[in-house]
Amino acid sequence: MRIAAAPISWGVCEVPGWGHQLTPERVLKEMAEVGIEATEFGPDGFLPEAPEAKAATLKAYGLKAVGGFVPVVAHKPDHDPLPEVDRALDSFVAAGGDVLVLSANSGQDGYDSRPALTDAGWATMFANLDRLGQAAAARGVKACLHPHVGTMVETADDVRRVVAGSSIPLCLDTGHLLIGGTDPVALAREHADRVVHVHAKDVDMTLASRVQDGRLTYQKAVSQGLYTPLGQGDIDFKAIVAALDKAGFDGWYVMEQDTILDAEPTGEGPLANVRASIAFLAGLA
Repeated sequence: MRIAAAPISWGVCEVPGWGHQLTPERVLKEMAEVGIEATEFGPDGFLPEAPEAKAATLKAYGLKAVGGFVPVVAHKPDHDPLPEVDRALDSFVAAGGDVLVLSANSGQDGYDSRPALTDAGWATMFANLDRLGQAAAARGVKACLHPHVGTMVETADDVRRVVAGSSIPLCLDTGHLLIGGTDPVALAREHADRVVHVHAKDVDMTLASRVQDGRLTYQKAVSQGLYTPLGQGDIDFKAIVAALDKAGFDGWYVMEQDTILDAEPTGEGPLANVRASIAFLAGLA
């Protein structure tokens, strides 16, 4: 099992107004302190923009690059996402990151709502995802699609449509899938051949159900503890790991619990949950 981390577990996020943002110095130092050897890049602006500087920053903390999460608007016929993905890939190549985690961004800020997608929009999105996958492969990077709350691929119907109508591999984000109505265990068992990357989240289903029926926005639920330390929520990770292991999965398990901070932590802060989650994943390994 290859275990990595992501800055979102420390509350670092691309969404405007998400919460207090910790410095890369604190986040990367704490990753190294708990024995993490690899990380996703985090949002634009978290690490230096220049590819070589980004790579050097990770190296200074003894961290390898996994790659990272890149939201793109892929469903609009008048928008070409390839130039922005190409720029992101410059950093992947410079730092040795080999996984491009795409999300089908709605074009709106945040993840609390999304527009409806037409048949033409689906066709445009699938064509763009194929193009982006080919562009990544040409540079030695594996692209995958991340079903995500508040994006154009969120619900169980959306995920089924992607599996049936496209060839893009998948990032199995256990939390976002469950909140969107997809059983992550069933997806791992039935479509393990499509899974090339895992975002490991655990979920408090009491809060998740309130997001599903509209009583809470996604961001509000995260602030109230939607994501628990791994092994302390309602997702059967043992079954997921067993299904992927049986299929020969050799990708990353990225410990990724979306977190919102009100202010700079005076004690351990998010590190306590990170440590508990790493111990749980190591136990499964």
